[in-house]
Amino acid sequence: MSNSDVNPNDARPREQKTIYLADYTPPAYLVDKVDLTFRLHPSATRVISRIAFRPNPATGERGFFLHGIGLRLIRASIDGAPITPEISDDGLRAEVPDRAFIWEAEVEIDPAGNTSLEGLYISNGMYCTQCEAEGFRKITYYPDRPDVMAPFDVRIEGDLPVLLSNGNPADSGEGWAQWHDPWPKPAYLFALVAGDLLAHSDRFTTASGREVALNIWVRKGDEDRCAFAMEALKKSMRWDEEKYGREYDLDVFNIVAVDDFNMGAMENKGLNVFNSKFVLASPETATDGLYERIEGIIAHEYFHNWTGNRITCRDWFQLCLKEGLTVFRDQQFTADMRSAAVKRIDDVLALRAAQFSEDAGPLAHPVRPESFVEINNFYTATVYEKGAEVVRMLHRLVGDDGYRRALDLYFDRHDGQAVTIEDWLKVFEDACGRDLTQFKRWYSQAGTPRLTVTEDFKDGTYTLHFKQETPPTSGQADKAPQVIPIAVGLLNPNGDEVVPTTVLEMTEAEQSFRFTGLASRPVPSILRGFSAPVIVMRDVPAAERAFLLAHDTDAFNRWEAGRALGKTVLCAMITDGADPAPEFLGALAQVALDDGLDPAFRARVLQLPGEDDLAQTLHDANVVPDPDAIHAARRRLELALAERLRPDLPDLYAQMAVLGPYSPDPDPAARRALRGVALRLITRLDDGAQAERQFEAAGNMTEQLTALGLLVPATRGGKAVEAFYRQWRHDRLVLDNWFSVQLTHARPENAPEIARDLAAHADFNWQNPNRFRAVTFGLASNAAGFHRADGAGYRFVADWIIRMDAVNPQVTARLTGVFSTWKRYDADRQALIREQLERIAGRDGLSGDTAEMVTRLLS
Repeated sequence: MSNSDVNPNDARPREQKTIYLADYTPPAYLVDKVDLTFRLHPSATRVISRIAFRPNPATGERGFFLHGIGLRLIRASIDGAPITPEISDDGLRAEVPDRAFIWEAEVEIDPAGNTSLEGLYISNGMYCTQCEAEGFRKITYYPDRPDVMAPFDVRIEGDLPVLLSNGNPADSGEGWAQWHDPWPKPAYLFALVAGDLLAHSDRFTTASGREVALNIWVRKGDEDRCAFAMEALKKSMRWDEEKYGREYDLDVFNIVAVDDFNMGAMENKGLNVFNSKFVLASPETATDGLYERIEGIIAHEYFHNWTGNRITCRDWFQLCLKEGLTVFRDQQFTADMRSAAVKRIDDVLALRAAQFSEDAGPLAHPVRPESFVEINNFYTATVYEKGAEVVRMLHRLVGDDGYRRALDLYFDRHDGQAVTIEDWLKVFEDACGRDLTQFKRWYSQAGTPRLTVTEDFKDGTYTLHFKQETPPTSGQADKAPQVIPIAVGLLNPNGDEVVPTTVLEMTEAEQSFRFTGLASRPVPSILRGFSAPVIVMRDVPAAERAFLLAHDTDAFNRWEAGRALGKTVLCAMITDGADPAPEFLGALAQVALDDGLDPAFRARVLQLPGEDDLAQTLHDANVVPDPDAIHAARRRLELALAERLRPDLPDLYAQMAVLGPYSPDPDPAARRALRGVALRLITRLDDGAQAERQFEAAGNMTEQLTALGLLVPATRGGKAVEAFYRQWRHDRLVLDNWFSVQLTHARPENAPEIARDLAAHADFNWQNPNRFRAVTFGLASNAAGFHRADGAGYRFVADWIIRMDAVNPQVTARLTGVFSTWKRYDADRQALIREQLERIAGRDGLSGDTAEMVTRLLS
C-alpha cells in the first residue's frame, strides 16, 4: 500500500500532461486546519498529518484527491476509521463523507536521498524544505495547490538543537518544538528547518509599537557575515510601512542560510529560506554587486509577506501577479536606497538580456501563460521582470496617488485570499475609474512590441507618429494593439528642455501626437525612464545620439543614447570592418571625465554593449551574428577607447580610490565601479601590470575580484588565479567566484577546455547548485567561447544537462535555456546545437522539467 518505489527526485516523466488556464476548477474540498508532526530521521522521516477538510460550497465536484510523490504510506484514516486509499504515481484517491471530516495519515520519506532539493532534504547535516511550486507533495499527501489555504500547527521532533517552522513559537522541550502559524497559507509556503545553527539576532519595532524578534540562522563560522543582511531586513520592514502601509504580522521573523538551494531565496511565511550566497557578506568575501543583490533579495522576500503570502495566487498561471508585483516593489526599494537612475539602467539591462531574448525565441510566452506542463519552467524573466514592467506601466498610467489608492483597496479587499489578474486589475478600475480591458493584453500577449517612430515639424508644430507591432510568437500570430505609455521630452538645439517629460498614452496600432508653439525643431527624447518594455525603431543620426548623451535631462535616456551609439559603431565595425568612430570615443571620454556626474552612472555609460546584446541587435537587422567577429570588434573598440583616454586614465583611477574602511554604501561603491572600469581600460594598455598591483594590495573582494577577472586572459593571469585559490579554497562561496571568473573572462578559444578542466577539479561539487552554475553558466556567459565553431561548448553543456537531470531536474531544465537563441546563428552552429538538443531529448528517463524545455526549444 505505497508508492515508495517512486524516486523523490523524479520530475514525473511518466506522463507529459498539459495543464490549461481555461480548465481551472475550484478545489472540491477546503482545509480549515492542518496539524503536522515530523519525526526526523535522515533516511526515514515520519510525517504525521491531521487535516480538517470540508466540502467546498462553491463547487459541486466531490472527488477527493491528494497530491503525493515518493511517499511511503504507513496508515490513513478518516474520522479515526482506517481506510485503504487508491494510490497512484502522483497522489491518492479515497471515498470520503459529504460533510466536514478529519483526515489523518502517516508517511515515511527519505530526506537524505532527495537530491532534487524540493520537499524535505538535507544540506550539510541541516534539514530544510523547498515547497514552491509543488514540493509539498514530496512531504505528505495534501491538496498541493495555491488556492487551498489554511493555518498550520507543526511539531518537530529530532535531536538537533534548532527546530524551526512557520509562524510563532508555541512551545518547546528537549528534542521537540511546536510552531503555530495563525495566518492561512497554501502548502507551497510551508517551511521546516532543523540543524546545529547559530542566530544573529535583533529586534524591530513596528509602526504600531509591536516588538518583532529577528533572527538570521547560519552554520557555525558564518555568524560574522550576517550584519548587512539584518540591516537590509530592518530597512525593508520600515520601507514597507512607510511606502505601502504594510506592517509585519507575526512575533518573529526568521531567515535561514542554506548552501544547497535551487533558487535565490524563498518567502515562506515567517521563515524565509535563503541561498547562503544571498545572506552572507563581509568586505573580504562579498563584492559591491553582491551586497546590493543581498539587500534587494532580502527586501523581495520580505515584501512577499503581503504580496504573495497574505494575498497569494489562485493558481500557478497567476504567478506573475505575486512575482511581478513584488519585483516592482523591490526595484522601488533599491531605487530609494541607492541611485534611482543607475537602478533603472541595471533593471533594463537585465530585462533586455534575459526577457527580450526569451520573447524573441522558442521559449516566448505571455506574462500569464495559457498552459504549461511543468510550472517550474515558468519561473522566467517574462513572469518576473516583464511582470514588474507591466506593474510599472500601470503605476505610471494612474499616478502615485491612484496607485496607492488601488493598492490599499487590493490589501483591504483580498487579504487572506488567492486571487487572479482579473482581481488585481479590478481594484485599479474601481480605485481609479479606468477601463483596463485593453491594458490586460500585456498579460495575455507574448512578444516584445516594436514601436516605429517618424516625425515632422511645420510652422511651430512638431508631430510624432507612432506605429506599434508585435512579431508573431509560438501559438500567437496576430497581436492586437496594446496600451503603451510613452514618456517623451523635447529639447531645444541648445540643450534646453522645452517640453518636460509628458506621458503619451498610445492605444491604437498607429497614432500621432502634436506639440505646438515651438520656436524651432526640437530634439525628441523618447521612452524616458524606459516607460514601456518595447523596442523603439527610429532612424537617429549619430550626431543626435551624441547630443542626447551630452544634454538629455533624463538620466536613463542619456545612458540609452550612448548605448545606442555604441551599438551603431560596433555593428559597423562587425559588418563593414569600419574603424572606431572618433565622435563616439570623444563622447564617452567627455562622460568619463565629467566630475559632475555620478561615478556609477559614468561607469554604466563606459560599459560597451555586451556580445549577446550585439548578436540580437544584428539578428534583428537580418544579419547573421558571428560570435568571433563580435568579440573581436568589442576588443578593438575597447582598445581604441583606452587609447583615447590614455593621458587621463591614471588620474581617473587614482581619483576614484576609496580611503578608509570598506563600506558597501552607494557612494563608495559608485567610486569603485568607475575605478574598475578605468582599470579595465588600463589593462588593455599594460597587459595587466596595474591589475596585478591592485590584486596583490586589495583590501576587499570588489577590488580583488575585479583585478582577477582582468588578469585571467592576460599573460600574467595564471599566478593570480593560483593565489586566489590558495587564499580562498576553504570558503565555499568565494570559491564559486574562482570557478566562474575563469570562464566568464577566459579567452574564447580556450573556454571549453577550461570548463572541462574545472569540472574535473577536486573542489567541483557538481551536485551543489551554486558550484554547478558557476561552471556551466560561466561558460555559457562567455558568448564567443560557448559558441566556438567546433561546438565544444555545446557538447560540454549538454553532457552536464544529461548528467544532472537524474539528480536535480529543476537546475537542469533552467540550464537548457542557454540554447534559447540558437536559431539566430549560422547554419553550422544551428546544426551543432540541434544535435545536442536531440541527444538530450533522446535520453531514456528524461525528467518532465527538462523534456518540456527541450521540446519547446526544438519546436
